[in-house]
Amino acid sequence: MPKKMPNMKKVLLCEDIRPLGWLGDVVEVKEGYARNYLLPQGLAKVATDVNIKSIAKEKAKRAEQRIQQRERLEEAVKAVEGAEAVVAAKANEQGHLFGSVTAQQIAANLREQGFEVADEVVHLAEHIKDVGTHSVTLKFAGDSTATVSVVVVAAGEDIEALKEPTSEEDTLPKEPAGQGDTPEKGPEPEEEKTNDI
Repeated sequence: MPKKMPNMKKVLLCEDIRPLGWLGDVVEVKEGYARNYLLPQGLAKVATDVNIKSIAKEKAKRAEQRIQQRERLEEAVKAVEGAEAVVAAKANEQGHLFGSVTAQQIAANLREQGFEVADEVVHLAEHIKDVGTHSVTLKFAGDSTATVSVVVVAAGEDIEALKEPTSEEDTLPKEPAGQGDTPEKGPEPEEEKTNDI
């Protein structure tokens, strides 16, 4: 006995509903879903010519808003690409963290730098549990992605100490201030003590 196909109904969406479609789209859904959820909640209307025409202006307005949001998203992705987030965490002498760096900590650091990054766009392939530099992917809406560097430092450690020297001068040991070309002075000779009796 062949399976009975569910009764389908065409409805006009009054809101953006993922994964069904955008406001103003005519979609075909199961009749029970339309009758019990979409129509009573005001998320859809029966797809008639009158209803389609009445929502046409709003549909065009929302389409324009989606285009603007997409452009802003692309700008945000370009801006954050290659950025560096610095996170301080407690670690032992070997550089292993007591815990791990979270997506929320990375996103918060990027926001402090002025980037538009929500916590949920930070995707960690694995937990960050060591001091050092790690590559992290940000997955935005759609297929937009960006890669950032996350520098994890032990709490209280100098951030600049982790960065590699960039020139020969940086690799040479530095003399303390006030000791340039002046000759070294040895210890002061002790005066001989005489015993006057």
